[in-house]
Formats: sequence, structure tokens, C-alpha cells
Amino acid sequence: MTPEEWTYLTVLLFSIPIGFVFKRGGYRVKQFGGAAVGLLLTLITCNIHTLHSLVTILGTWVILSLSPRSCHYLTLGWTFSYLLFFRMVTFFGLPAPTPFTNAVQLLLTLKMVSLANEVQEISQAKKQDVTSFTKVPALGLIPSVPGLGPTLCYGYCYVGLMTGPFYRYRTYLDWLQQPDSQAIPSWRPLLARARLVPVYGLLFLGAAWLFPLDYVRSEAFDARALPFRLFYMVPIFFVFRMRFYVAWLCAECGCIAAAFGAYPTAARSRPGGGPTAHCPSTEEGAPGAAPPEYDYETIKNIDPYGTDFCVRVRDGMRYWNMTVQWWLAQYIYKNAPFRSYVMRSGWTMLISAYWHGLHPGYYLSFLTIPLCLAAEGALEAGLRGRRGAAPEPEPERSGGAWLHWFLKMRAYDYMCMGFVLRELGPTLRYWWAVYFCVHLGALGLLLLGRALPRSAPRAAEGPRRAGPLGGGE
Repeated sequence: MTPEEWTYLTVLLFSIPIGFVFKRGGYRVKQFGGAAVGLLLTLITCNIHTLHSLVTILGTWVILSLSPRSCHYLTLGWTFSYLLFFRMVTFFGLPAPTPFTNAVQLLLTLKMVSLANEVQEISQAKKQDVTSFTKVPALGLIPSVPGLGPTLCYGYCYVGLMTGPFYRYRTYLDWLQQPDSQAIPSWRPLLARARLVPVYGLLFLGAAWLFPLDYVRSEAFDARALPFRLFYMVPIFFVFRMRFYVAWLCAECGCIAAAFGAYPTAARSRPGGGPTAHCPSTEEGAPGAAPPEYDYETIKNIDPYGTDFCVRVRDGMRYWNMTVQWWLAQYIYKNAPFRSYVMRSGWTMLISAYWHGLHPGYYLSFLTIPLCLAAEGALEAGLRGRRGAAPEPEPERSGGAWLHWFLKMRAYDYMCMGFVLRELGPTLRYWWAVYFCVHLGALGLLLLGRALPRSAPRAAEGPRRAGPLGGGE
């Protein structure tokens, strides 16, 4: 492990015991204490580069104050423009930020854009007098436009500061306003999420030692036979997954310890977005009614089993970095300047690559996903047309589904190489060493799927387009 990885792990482990402390606190303790801890961690790890996050928050607050009814796109433009400046500071003779500054800036960008969207929603609702005609407030609306102090506290809250999960300002407010956080379970769900973390950690250390990434850059690797070169991307992606499983599960445990993101199961919460259904509070329940059951779906950021064993490429995105996937679906995919699912997914992947950084490997990897999605969709449609019927139930148990899963995993292995190698030369060099197999294979499957005869869609079923997380639009 690198020194940076040890620092991340220390911060993540530190967030668990301190979470239990904040769980006992009231509104002000959580608000100011959580921000103080987050700001202290930022100052320790980022030093003078903390100014980048401060400038981002102040700029967002100015936009929210001056134009609350149209602040979403303005904030999106501001934060993403500042990301470009942030990544080119050395060009202007400024010192390069630390890796931790980059992590803080990434999550802060998501939070500020989401906050602007929430402010715009409440401003439009007030303009239309929506809330004055109903006894039940609109789901997810914040009560008012936050001032500078609350915006700073939200931006620097220690929860998810460097590794996520992403959460909305509404989720943050609900945490501050929990009437009885001690009644919300933490230990049992925390242990349930943490039980496999040591296993993932040991697998990460062992696989990283056996299959170092630097070996791919060596001349000795080029001299190996094609089967070995093809195989090597499998453990590289395995190491990549295990690292993030540990990080995101520990981050979730920090949230659970503080009862952050806890909602009654009846609220049907989604990762990143929060509740999707109104749920009566405990005070509104009948006398003697059993206390509600809670879950932490809102801050769930990874589903290891789903990531490893889902069948489709599109489903692989659904189970990975789930809160950020919600952000991308909500604020990028839905507003994409295209109607085609593949084109909208390509636009979303382009924005995601830019958010991650300026390294060419990010763009090469993310922009391979639309090709895989197009091939997958075309082949599925062609096979359905050939059968003349809907897909068989429980396709995960069929031999064809296991072949589909195998191809999906190899596609992600291949794309991961661009993400971890990052630079243009090493990425293309590796893909050339395996003869661009996924690009050519996906193109071949795309052509095959379109060549297969298709039956007309049944009248009872309209065309259904999948969203970027696998669900219908």
C-alpha cells in the first residue's frame, strides 16, 4: 500500500468511532462539529490547497444567492470549469494539489451541483405556491435556501469527505434533524456491512503483490505469450475492485455509526437520492405501534456481489459507485442533448471521465462503455427477435447468461486497464498487445445483433429504454 492509501484508510477507520460520538449529538453538535472535523482533516491532508474547496463553496453560494431560480446550470458550469483550472494549476505556476485535495474537490463538486438543484427546486415550488395547497410537503424539498454558514458546513462535513458516499443536502438536513438518533440501529447494520472487509483487504494485498501493475509497462510483459497478456487484465481488475470494496464499505460503516442516511424502510430510499415515498414519522404513528425498521440504502455505495455476478454491462454500472451513478443519472443523463440511449450513455460517460480527471486513459475507458452497451442491446434484441418471445425467466441460471456474464467481466477487465494505466501510450500499448479484443469483439457482436431477424414488438408492450443504471426511463 502507498502512503496515500494508508492515509485514506486511517481517515476511514477514524470516521467510525467518531460517528458514534456524533450520533449522540444534537443539531448544532452535528452541524458545527461535523464541519470542524471535516475542515481539520482537509487542512491536515490538503494544507494550503484547502483554498480550492473554499473558493468552490464561496462561488456556489454567490450563485445561489443571486440566481436561486436558475442556479443549477450556472453551478454546474462554475464547478466543472473550476475543475479544469484545478487540474491545470501548474500551468499557471501554482503548486500541484495533493491527491487528497483532488478527492475532496471531486466530492465537493457533486455536492455543490446537487445543492444548486435542490435550491432551484424549492425556489420554483415557492414561485408556483405548490406547498401552500397540500398538507404533505413535496418529497425531498429542502425548507429554504441555505446561507453561507450551512453551505460551508455541508461542504466540509466529515461524512464522505474524501471517499464518498455522495449525499444530497436534504439527506444532510435529515441527519441534523433526527428526533431520536439513539433509536436508530447502528451496530448490527455496521457489522453486516463490515464482515467481509478483512477478506477483501487480504485479497487486495495478496493479488496486488502477485500481479503488480508496473509489470504491464515493462518490456518483459510484451515478450509474454498472448494468453498471458489477456489473462493479466483479470487480476488487475480484481485488485482494483478489492481496493474500492474496502474503501467504500468502510465509508459506509462511518455513515452507519453516525446514523447518517438512515430512513425507515417504508421510505424506499435509493442510493444517493434518498427516500422515494412519504413515510409517517414515529410521532404520527398509532399509540403502541412498533418502531419503524430502518435501512441505510441512501448511503449504499457498492454492492460487491452485484458487481461481480450481475450479467449485463449496464447492470455493472448500477452496482458500482452507486451514489455517484445516481448523481450522473439525475443531473447528466436526464439532461443529455440526445434521445438515443447509447448516445445519452456516451454523453454521461464523457462527463464522468472529465469529472475523474484529464488523463486520456479515463476517456478511452469510459467511452468504450457505449460501444459495449450498443453491442449488448443489439444482440439481446436480435436474440429476442429470433426466439419471437420475451426472454426466459431467471436468465442468470441459463448457460447463455453465464456466457453473457463472462463477456461482461472481460469487457470491464479491459476497460479497467485504461483507467489504471491512465496515460495514452501505456493504455494503447496494452490494448494493442491484446489486439483491441474488446473493441473488435463488441463491434462484431453489434453487427451480428443487427443482422439477426427481429419480430415486431407486441402491442401490449411499448418500447422500453434502459436508463444508465439499468432501469427504465
